[in-house]
Amino acid sequence: MASTRRSPAGKDLVVGHPVYAQPQPTADPTTFRVTYAGDKEAYAVLDPLIKAHRLEPLPFPPPRGGTEPQLTLAQVYGGSASATAATKAITARGQIVFHALGDCGSTKAPKTEVEVTDKLVSDFNEVDAKEVPKFALLLGDIVYSFGEGQYYYDQFYEPYRDYRAPILAVAGNHDGIVRPGTGASSLEAFLRNFCADDFAISLDAYPLSRTAQIQPGVFFTFEAPFVRIIALYSNMLEDPGVIRSPEIGDSQLKFLDAALARVKSDGFKGALLLAMHHPPYVASAHGGRHAGSPEMLADIDGACQKAAVWPHAVLAGHVHNYQRFTRKRSDGTEIPYVSCGNGGHNAQALKGALRAPQVIQSGRGVDTVVLENYDAAPGHFGYLRVLVTERQLRIEYHPASDGPTTKAPDDSVTIDLVTRKRTTWVANNLGVPRMASDVRRKRTRYP
Repeated sequence: MASTRRSPAGKDLVVGHPVYAQPQPTADPTTFRVTYAGDKEAYAVLDPLIKAHRLEPLPFPPPRGGTEPQLTLAQVYGGSASATAATKAITARGQIVFHALGDCGSTKAPKTEVEVTDKLVSDFNEVDAKEVPKFALLLGDIVYSFGEGQYYYDQFYEPYRDYRAPILAVAGNHDGIVRPGTGASSLEAFLRNFCADDFAISLDAYPLSRTAQIQPGVFFTFEAPFVRIIALYSNMLEDPGVIRSPEIGDSQLKFLDAALARVKSDGFKGALLLAMHHPPYVASAHGGRHAGSPEMLADIDGACQKAAVWPHAVLAGHVHNYQRFTRKRSDGTEIPYVSCGNGGHNAQALKGALRAPQVIQSGRGVDTVVLENYDAAPGHFGYLRVLVTERQLRIEYHPASDGPTTKAPDDSVTIDLVTRKRTTWVANNLGVPRMASDVRRKRTRYP
């Protein structure tokens, strides 16, 4: 274990090893520590610019690690021998589980966010160790409305104080946009709290002790047993998401090319996921606030076509509800596009009754896209529970309102990693057959 020391800047406390949940659980708060100042005046300035399409993507610092920045679960666990042993144990059990959710921060009060995190924490209580989540991936908009460091305690560190695993994140538009008149830099607090050089307790977290994450930057490849996640930054526009433009250059496209090429050269057989904040597809025809990002999708598709490597699934947030699509490619393979943007902030309904499943895209020369399911009821919050084995990928949607004692998802999709088509999940034996056998024996013995 590295010795505790002060950083050269005299700010964050560098401890040299990861710290997750607090030693003792604490009661859910009812108020924020720092009263949210509001954003009405800021959006009075920004809204006319957004409406006139006068905002442009903002540049960001290049990640550490060259063309394809990489991060492993073992590094996130601390890089020690015990961290390596922990990842080997996951492989030996034959399955990895992790959480994913976006649009987490809340500006009104802690209630909606901790409703989600309390249910997330309940997933650590499992009868089988392989069912326990090994990390969380936040899908952007961690802190509203301008990603300010002063709100990180209330909107991130405090709600996740009892989460007993590492938390990674892709940045969302609210993490990258800058409040007018402050002189702040885009992504300033996000980089400090998720892209630190070493495991350090950020002043934004004080007095809690979760260490900042060590992501190499706002785009990177994350590797864990059975899964590889390509994380992208879709920038700070409300819509659409972009991964390249004259303002930000094409470093992400070069990264994507390199990451996909390495998937092929490595002969990687696990689940390949893409994760970003802005979703490529959105069910917005009935009044949804957000739209899809066709140009970003075209850039991603171009890279996949070039490498002859396609993801098994795409995860996103941004839409403030849950939406799941299936894209059926011309070769018959199927890719789920899943948006979970109701992680704690302002869950939004679609206007009008939208029948699902229904085709939202079809025709000559384009892939068929079907809206399979959604949860857009007012006040409905939730998260994704993702399971990966050597052969299958399963993405589950769990509403927070189900409470900690319910472990059955409201929606799910399973992909066969070899055929790349939807299939039936091979259910795990978690002890119930043994329990039934015991009951039968007892009934026989004691009629």
